Amino acid sequence: MDSIKNIFRFGRGPSSSHTMAPMRAARIFLEKNKDNLSRGEGSFRFEVELYGSLAATGKGHMTDVAILDVLQPVAPTDISWYPETNLPLHPNGMIFKLYASDGVLLSSWRAYSIGGGALADDAWDERRTVELYDMDRISEIQEWCNRTGYSYWEYVGKFEDSDIWDYLNEAWKRMQEAVERGINTEGVLPGGLGLRRKAGDYYIKAIGYNNAVRGRGLVYAYALAVSEENACGGEIVTAPTCGSSGVLPAVLYHLKQSRSFPDSKILHALATAGLFGNVVRVNASVSGAAVGCQGEVGVACAMAAAASSQLFGGTVSQIEYAAEMGLEHHLGLTCDPVGGLVQIPCIERNAFAAARALDANTYSNFSDGRHRVSFDQVVDVMQQTGNDLPSLYKETSQGGLAKKLF
Repeated sequence: MDSIKNIFRFGRGPSSSHTMAPMRAARIFLEKNKDNLSRGEGSFRFEVELYGSLAATGKGHMTDVAILDVLQPVAPTDISWYPETNLPLHPNGMIFKLYASDGVLLSSWRAYSIGGGALADDAWDERRTVELYDMDRISEIQEWCNRTGYSYWEYVGKFEDSDIWDYLNEAWKRMQEAVERGINTEGVLPGGLGLRRKAGDYYIKAIGYNNAVRGRGLVYAYALAVSEENACGGEIVTAPTCGSSGVLPAVLYHLKQSRSFPDSKILHALATAGLFGNVVRVNASVSGAAVGCQGEVGVACAMAAAASSQLFGGTVSQIEYAAEMGLEHHLGLTCDPVGGLVQIPCIERNAFAAARALDANTYSNFSDGRHRVSFDQVVDVMQQTGNDLPSLYKETSQGGLAKKLF
């Protein structure tokens, strides 16, 4: 299992799979062809073919803009869309081609956006590039924690590079900035749905209440703030994806503001959240195109539940239980974005998942941590459920709410 840094990627929304990863792929293709481009005489031309889910909702997710921003300054670039055709390894497939001025094909690369901004091709999977950890199942890590007396965040610190805490500190800084920008920005989200930003209104209404209602309203506001920033192409931190980037920041920001947890404790909670997200990423998927929204918002809820349980002093068993509930109760959740935009139902789902994460923490901390269904078992079920879901309900905008409302 590689670094949890790959769970927390820094970039612009609205989609880690459809925006961040294709932009990264375009940059990699340029690097692969720097010799061709430097040696050649005359003009060149790029062709990019987008397949499956990447093509079906790519325009709403600004996939073409992300690719053209990289390739167009170098050479003329044409993009072709094939939403009805899937390449072999993943629904988010793309082929990059470089042609010489005489039409000769100089280079071709078939790549896949596999979720959370990660990439793969026919011989390489970014999730398996570097094996930092000696275990990749929570049950094994939990047993190690019970045996040694350490917690999940200490397991992370044992295997990550020494800069991990600086990295997580930067992630936390950017998460807070996204919350605060989102709360203080008004207007209509881009894309044509006419959806107004709501975070600021929710925040104002929430502070007028007392106690529990106020707290819940603030959590909603914080999640909406980050999700609306993402929908506008603003800077966010994947956790584990752009489409689910509002859940974890909302929970942590709320707990910092309401309980005065120090940043050092927040970073430990982020490490725990990243570990749980990484286990899912390696053993199943965090790609909505592959497993539906259960792999995005469901995993984000699990991460936030684990983080909050960590902050409230949960045992390793209670933390695992909180994460298990966060994911289990999102099983089967479809990915059906209206108009191919990360807005409806994505933004509201972030708010509800943030609240559910806090509920999972409360429920698990009332228990002794013992339960029948393990987190690893739910991850396996999520993967199988995703495989069984028709493609209509996995980020194609051809079924569910997308078909009903657009």
